[in-house]
Amino acid sequence: MFNVNEIRAHFPILQRTVNNKPLVYLDNGASSQKPQPVIDAISGYYANEHANIHRGVHHLSQAATAKYEEGRTKLAGWLNAKRDHEIIFTRGTTEGINLVASSFGQNLSQGDEIIVTHMEHHSNLVPWQMLCEHTGAVLKVVPINEAGELDLEVYSQLLSEKTKLVSVVHVSNTLGTINPVKEMIDQAHAVGAKVLVDGAQSVPHMRVDVQALDCDFFVFSAHKMYGPTGIGALYGKEEILNAMPPYMGGGDMIKTVTLEKTTYNELPHKFEAGTPSIANGMGMGATIDYLESINFDAAAKHEDALVSYATEKLAEIPGMRFIGTAKEKASVVSFLVGDIHPYDVGVLLDQMGIAVRTGHHCTQPLMDRYGIPGTIRASFGIYNTFEEVDALVTGVQKAQRMLS
Repeated sequence: MFNVNEIRAHFPILQRTVNNKPLVYLDNGASSQKPQPVIDAISGYYANEHANIHRGVHHLSQAATAKYEEGRTKLAGWLNAKRDHEIIFTRGTTEGINLVASSFGQNLSQGDEIIVTHMEHHSNLVPWQMLCEHTGAVLKVVPINEAGELDLEVYSQLLSEKTKLVSVVHVSNTLGTINPVKEMIDQAHAVGAKVLVDGAQSVPHMRVDVQALDCDFFVFSAHKMYGPTGIGALYGKEEILNAMPPYMGGGDMIKTVTLEKTTYNELPHKFEAGTPSIANGMGMGATIDYLESINFDAAAKHEDALVSYATEKLAEIPGMRFIGTAKEKASVVSFLVGDIHPYDVGVLLDQMGIAVRTGHHCTQPLMDRYGIPGTIRASFGIYNTFEEVDALVTGVQKAQRMLS
């Protein structure tokens, strides 16, 4: 059973008001709210446990190191990574992608090919454009249909022995489309290509098994899955990570340093230069504990029901246009109301205490594909309710009357 009211009680911010209205938070695709156990883990570290990690012999340093690394172990278990050291802590999805582009990308040369899709977030597009400019590699793009689904026939045609990397979003942050990444990974591996999966929008809403997917890299951010900002992770297969050069130089990523030469540390430290975000690493561990403590599968079904209900109710509004109507969707409803600019609707909804995202959602090429400036995006989390969907529908109707 899933009791949404019990879940909501874990999130202090949901008790507040905005513009004298109860907060209706429907911007989870940008960043989710934090439960009290995660907040306590972070504040507790600074209040009672703070010390730098990995290098100290004193008690506080040893205790902090153990708790920080415990977060890595919990995360490895959550993703079903084969080894803890296949988890590299980063600042988030963006840094994870840039790490792979900067390090694994050194293997690429002129004429090699990278495949992305038309629905990628800028963070999974710009690093590959930069890499292609630097190496002479060629960027190929998988198109989408009107519903926001990938053209897998074109994808198959794009794959060749020239393909060195496929980088694909698991769940679109704008459309909500769930892409068939397992099928895409298998096809890419058949031509010898590696695959990076952008899981920023999938890990908050579904269980991810990196071994079952057989992806070579998987990246995500904690702040979209009820964890702290400023930390995320890159999963990579051990043999691939071992073959990659360090991303940054500094403390903790070294074994020995002389004025002439440096030897690098083992995984995962080779890719984690400098003092890490220790409190957030502990917050990551607390996030996994929290997700393990609730019925995560039931929460996912609750979210699916919210998306279906929101789509059904919003469809009753005259002039409603949905952007992204894939058969397989998660967490997101993107829409436009007639000719009204999405920003204007968003401002009026905010006056009613309803938080949605408006704009291009860092997917400008996707907006160009549909010939629109942006959308209104309602994105759902485990604590959202059907009553909040009703509030959104009522708010959109009111905004339409005021702006028409």
